[in-house]
Amino acid sequence: MSVHRPDADAAVVSVCRTMNHELLSVRSWAIYEYKLIKRIEFHEADPAGILHFSNYFRYMELAEHEFYRELGFAGFRMKKKHSYGWPRVKAEMDYLAPLAYDEEVEIHLVVEEKLRKVLNYLFFFRRVSDGRLVAKGRLTVVFVSVDTDTRKLKAARIPDKLYDQISEAPKKLLIVEE
Repeated sequence: MSVHRPDADAAVVSVCRTMNHELLSVRSWAIYEYKLIKRIEFHEADPAGILHFSNYFRYMELAEHEFYRELGFAGFRMKKKHSYGWPRVKAEMDYLAPLAYDEEVEIHLVVEEKLRKVLNYLFFFRRVSDGRLVAKGRLTVVFVSVDTDTRKLKAARIPDKLYDQISEAPKKLLIVEE
């Protein structure tokens, strides 16, 4: 797994100082992409040994949750207070070439757009052995608070602690040649 951090000039910088103005900590970047490598397991393949189409959506969610973990957050939390989640409001996939059992795939999450309550992601799937682009996906998620008694969801602002760690990717990363 790897995480890309943008150049310092595009970075988000926060500085904490003591009463004597000593530097305590500097966070020098916001993340706009995340990469994960996954091996296709036997149970994920159809009878012909090809990755079943539904697993691409599972892989998008896997990469998304690892992205949140990298930022110190969980993708979903149900507690007495402060329960939240990220329901999907749109998901799409274009399949370009098959993946087979035991192959490795790189799942590349890219933040396409960041709004106060919504994140739009692009996903690029590449076969590790030859680098071929095998699928492209898009996912729109909304941050919600969850009423633990009624289980009702309400769109909410993404917490600043998380929001400030995420940036939109440079436009050049949003276009991938097949």
